[in-house]
Amino acid sequence: MKNLTRRAIVAIGASALTTVLVGRARAAGDDGPGVTSSEIKLGTTAYYSGPASTAAAYGLAQLAYFQMVNDRGGINGRKINLISLDNAFSPPKAIEQTRKLVESDEVFAIAGSLGTPTNVAIQKYLNGKGVPNLFLTSGAERFNDPKEFPWIVPFYPIYAAQGALFARYILGERPAAKIAVQYENDDLGRDYVKGLKQGLGDKVGMIVKELSHELSDPTIDSQILDFKAAGADVLIQFTQSKFAAQGIRAAAALDWHPMHLIASNAGSIGTTFIPAGAQASAGVITATWERNPVDPTQLDHPAVKDFKAFAAKYMPNLDLNNAAALPGYNNAYMIEQVLKRCGDELTRANLLRQATTLKDITPPMFIDGIGVYNSPTDYRAIHHLQLTRFDGTGLSAIGKPVLLDEFG
Repeated sequence: MKNLTRRAIVAIGASALTTVLVGRARAAGDDGPGVTSSEIKLGTTAYYSGPASTAAAYGLAQLAYFQMVNDRGGINGRKINLISLDNAFSPPKAIEQTRKLVESDEVFAIAGSLGTPTNVAIQKYLNGKGVPNLFLTSGAERFNDPKEFPWIVPFYPIYAAQGALFARYILGERPAAKIAVQYENDDLGRDYVKGLKQGLGDKVGMIVKELSHELSDPTIDSQILDFKAAGADVLIQFTQSKFAAQGIRAAAALDWHPMHLIASNAGSIGTTFIPAGAQASAGVITATWERNPVDPTQLDHPAVKDFKAFAAKYMPNLDLNNAAALPGYNNAYMIEQVLKRCGDELTRANLLRQATTLKDITPPMFIDGIGVYNSPTDYRAIHHLQLTRFDGTGLSAIGKPVLLDEFG
């Protein structure tokens, strides 16, 4: 990823746009910005550098997916020109790059923008401009606000509901637990903690230690020592892969073996468990809604075979254990489906309408039992989660997918 430049990223998405549509009935000027007879120009930002750059595969998977779409002829006769810029996981950088996409590149929509603090930074700007932020990747509750922010459409399980799900699991498995909670000091971390406490209800006193950290912190090892000293026998980390891996290693070094749960966004074999050490990570619990392409039980599934073929052709350097590519792939799939539904009515208003009336569309790399649907009054789209446990090589399911709606 080190030699990845903005120019190179743009070039990946800007394939030859030579398809000419014959007999188009729509009058010139009816389409939205970034739309021509041969092209739909989309923009996004992702983490190609900075403290969360282990997730760079997300943005690269989006680019690769639309290259595949273009190789197949595009969408309704148009090629997709996706411009993906580096936001370095920095809110100021995210707003700078997003303004460029909207005001200089004149994109039709922002497509699958990644990150909670980065999407917070651009939320008011895009909504004020009437530019769809289509299927942004963050589970912060603030993004599901159709009344105040109708142009901001999320596609990710709600963090607060995930926190409540963890609470219910702990109460069932260890009703006398002493819980230590570590969270990143932003909307992601705070939403997870809010849901956890709501799920614990009158048992919230089970939390014996609660510490936040900044994403700029080089290490969180000292906090793990504090958690052990507090007598905790359950450790929950609502943070990024880098810090979850540090937590797993630090606990093992202290010979401390609590029930360990980590947020779904950090539940990656390739960027959390393997860097932390497979043996030290064994038994760590997380949640998912996506198929694992290296899970032996999934190898014969047609969607997994298709994903591997896609990766081999369009992302040949991808480590299939890097879970960051999966949400990028699934996100691009959903954007493709919505654009198809728009037909020749490529206005921002119609794009929003199609993106907020989802039903009977589920990305192929979602596991069985995950419901995908939303409405103009409730943008939440992913309604189930599967608890899993890392067994040293892969993620094993704990029970069946759980409906998140019951957690509010």
